Amino acid sequence: MAHRLRIQLLTWDVKDTLLRLRRPVGEEYASMARSHGLEVEATALGPAFRQAYKAQSLRFPNYGLSQGLSSRRWWLDVVLQTFHLAGVRDAQVVTPIAEQLYTDFSTPGTWQLLEGAEATLKGCRERGMRLGVISNFDRRLEDILVGLGLQEHFDFVLTSEAAGCPKPDPRIFHEALRLAQVDAAVAAHIGDNYRCDYQGPRAVGMHSFLVVGSGPVDPLVKASVPQEHTLPSLPLLLPALDHLEASLPRI
Repeated sequence: MAHRLRIQLLTWDVKDTLLRLRRPVGEEYASMARSHGLEVEATALGPAFRQAYKAQSLRFPNYGLSQGLSSRRWWLDVVLQTFHLAGVRDAQVVTPIAEQLYTDFSTPGTWQLLEGAEATLKGCRERGMRLGVISNFDRRLEDILVGLGLQEHFDFVLTSEAAGCPKPDPRIFHEALRLAQVDAAVAAHIGDNYRCDYQGPRAVGMHSFLVVGSGPVDPLVKASVPQEHTLPSLPLLLPALDHLEASLPRI
């Protein structure tokens, strides 16, 4: 008797899919600066961070690992440049702030779970699926997951730092499939970035779902992602998986 294929592996993005920062980056940076006796407005630090992060990512992709940087050095430079753009030119003053921020961003107190995250992970586990992480994050991710009580749900955590390449590079998805020892046809990925988390896994034959939240959906996403592949909230993943599995072939 033929049996319908079932999803055996779910891989997860983390930031803004399962968890998010408790406060905006500008507020975190401003608060840390104040604790070091330095007054800088969060409204200046927020845009400065976005500019510094974008420039650093373009110049040194994936934490500059192939260019001789460490992820720690990469992030310290982002913080230094953020404060520089916000008007603080003295790197000696900013360095201890940057080092403390690097440490604090690896602690659970800086992060919070998104609504339904833990219950959804448990529900997937109860269905007998293997769970893994595929994240464009650095080596601190495992400490964050442990601190928030999420690590126990995952069979493996694959960061772009460990893989040596970031999403949507096919190699990071192939490595996850190798770790789980499953075929792409019975694996699905969940994340919030259209290019990295929706298109990337599909390019290697996996299924994927895009977390879009409850607000207005980006026109590009609306035009190119079927509604059954979008998740306004994480608890909707389990019904979406039911719908997906009902469409899979019998073997």
